Amino acid sequence: MGHVGKIGTHVLLAFVALLVGRYLVIDMPFTPDTLMQAGLYALASLVVELLFRVERAPWRFVSASDHLRLFRSAFLTAATFMVITRFAHPGIDGGLRTVAGAALFQGTFLSALRVIRRSLHERQLLDSVLRLGPASMHPALPRLLIVGSATEADAFLRAPAGLGERYTPIGVVSPMDRETGDELRGVCVLGAIADFDRVLARLRDSGLSPSAILFLTDSAMSTFGAERLGRLKTEGVRLLRRHGVVEMGAAASGPVLREISLEELLSRPPVRLDPEPVRALVSGRRVLVTGAGGSIGSELCRQIAASGCAQLTMVDTSEYNLFHIDREIADSNPGLLRREVLCDVRDASRVARVFAEMKPDIIFHAAALKHVTLVENHPCEGVRTNVLGTRNVAMAAKACGAAHLALISTDKAVAPTSVMGAAKRVAEAVARQYGGGGDMRVSIVRFGNVLGSAGSVVPIFQQQIARGGPVTLTDAAVERYFMTIPEAVQLVLRAVALSMIATDADEAGVLTLEMGEPVKIIDLAKRMIELQGLVPGRDIEIQITGLRPGEKLTETLLDVNEVARPKAPGIMEALRLSPAPIIADERLETLDALAETGDEAAVRAHLFDLVEDLRQVGPSKVVKIRAS
Repeated sequence: MGHVGKIGTHVLLAFVALLVGRYLVIDMPFTPDTLMQAGLYALASLVVELLFRVERAPWRFVSASDHLRLFRSAFLTAATFMVITRFAHPGIDGGLRTVAGAALFQGTFLSALRVIRRSLHERQLLDSVLRLGPASMHPALPRLLIVGSATEADAFLRAPAGLGERYTPIGVVSPMDRETGDELRGVCVLGAIADFDRVLARLRDSGLSPSAILFLTDSAMSTFGAERLGRLKTEGVRLLRRHGVVEMGAAASGPVLREISLEELLSRPPVRLDPEPVRALVSGRRVLVTGAGGSIGSELCRQIAASGCAQLTMVDTSEYNLFHIDREIADSNPGLLRREVLCDVRDASRVARVFAEMKPDIIFHAAALKHVTLVENHPCEGVRTNVLGTRNVAMAAKACGAAHLALISTDKAVAPTSVMGAAKRVAEAVARQYGGGGDMRVSIVRFGNVLGSAGSVVPIFQQQIARGGPVTLTDAAVERYFMTIPEAVQLVLRAVALSMIATDADEAGVLTLEMGEPVKIIDLAKRMIELQGLVPGRDIEIQITGLRPGEKLTETLLDVNEVARPKAPGIMEALRLSPAPIIADERLETLDALAETGDEAAVRAHLFDLVEDLRQVGPSKVVKIRAS
C-alpha cells in the first residue's frame, strides 16, 4: 500500500473512531451534525498525518515505539479537532468524553491494523491465535537453538525475514540464569549457558535435538571451549553465526546466517575497528592492489570494493588467482569499475607502465613470497620479489603521482632469522626510501600469522588430522601471534586511513595490531584435534620434528631500535629510536646481480648485512624519544 493509501486509511479510521466513541459515550441516535463532527475529526487526522508523516513507518515492521507514536498521533488529532471545532462548529455531542473516546479508539484501530499486517506478513496470524504451546512444540523444519541474551535473541527473532523458511527456533540459552523461563515471541529461554549440557540432554530426551546452534555474540561462543564445540560438530550439529559483513545491507531481508569457520573457532576474540575512516579513505578514489589473488590481497579487494572505491585495479602474477578474485568482485559489485592485470612486480618496466596507465590514488602492496621454509630454500627468489619488487612498486607509485603507498609486512621482519623475514625488513626500508620524500605518504603495516591463509599451519594440521595423524610440529615451545584474514585486512585499511589524516612532520612508524597473548602451536594443534571430536594423544598423535632453518621459537612485535606507542584503539605504532639509514643504490644493485646469478650464499650474507645496518640504534634519537 502506498503512502496515499495509508493516509486515506488513517483518515477513514479517525472518522469511524469518532462515531464509535460518540456512540459508546452518549446514547443518542446519529444525526447529520454527527457526521459533520466525524468529518471534522477526520480532517484533524489528515492535518496530523501531513505534519508528522505517521504513514512512513512500515506496517509489517511495527515495533513498540511505533505503537506509542500511533497513540500520540491519535491524541494530537483530538487536540487539533478541538481547535477546529472551536472556530468552525462549536459544540460537540458528548463533549470531551466523546473526543477522548475517539482518540482511544483511533489509536487502537491504527495499532491493531499494523499488528494484523505484520502477522500476515510473517504468516503467524493463525499460528499465534491457535497455538497452545510454545514454538518448540511444532518443529516442522531443521531445529535451531539460539545462544545469546534475551535482548539479543528477541532482536534476532523480530527480524522481518521468514527465518522459518530455513530453521525453526526451539529455544534460547542465555548467559544470565535469571532469564530462564522467559518467552520471546513464542520461543522459551531454556536455561543458562553454564547449564548447556543439561539443556541439550533435555531437548534430546524430548525428541527435539537441534540441527544447528546459532551464536549471537563472540563472547557466547568463547565460553563453550574447543572440546565441546568439537563434540557438537562430530554429532552433526551446525555451528552458525550472523554474517557480519552483509548484515546491515541485508537488514531488509532478514538475518543472514553462515557456518562458523574453523579459523573463527581457533582465533582470539577479534578486535573491532570503526569502519567509517576506511570508507572515507577509499570512497571515490582509484585503488590498486598488488598480490590481489593471494589470501591478504583478495580480502583487501573485497573490503575496498565494498567501501565504495571509484576504481579497483587488481594486479597479480598468478593467472588462476587473478581470474577467481576478478570473478568474485564482478559478482559482488557489478557496478564497480575494475581492471585485472597480469603483472610480476619484479618487472620494473611493466609495473611502471601499469601504474602510469591506471593512475591509482592509493596502492596496497601485498605481493610477496611469505612461506618461511620455501623462501629459506630459495633466497634469490625471495629477494627478487620481496626487496626488488617492493622497490619497483615504490618507484612506480611515486612516478604516477599516487597519494599513498601501503606495504604489507610481517612480524617476522622483527629481529629476523629467516631470509623471508630479513627480506621484508629490507623491503620496509626500501618502500620508505624510494616512495617517500615527496607528496606521497608511505605506510608499513605488520601483523602476525594469518589463520586460513595459503601456507598457514591450520590447513596442514587439518590434512594431517583428516588422514588420522600424526600431527607434526617443530617444537613444543613454539608460539605465534594469530589473527583472521578479515581482521588483518581491517588493520591494514585502518592503519592507512590513520596515516592519510596524520599531520606529524616526523616519519610515521610501523603500525601493528594489539594481538593479545601469543598462542602455543601445540595448544593450537590440540584444539584442532578436539574440534573434530577426538582426543589428542589417544586418537591423534602429536610428533615434535625440531626447528627448521630460519624458524624462531617466538615472534615479537618490536625490534631493539623501536619503541611502541598507542595509535588508535587496537592499533600500536612502532617508532624508530634513530633515523633509518639510507641504503645505497649500489648495494641494492649488487643484491640484484647476486640474485640473478643464483649465488644463494652471497645473497643471504648481503641481505643480513643490510638488516644489521637497519637495526642499529643511534644515541641522539634515543634521548629525544625517551624525553618525550
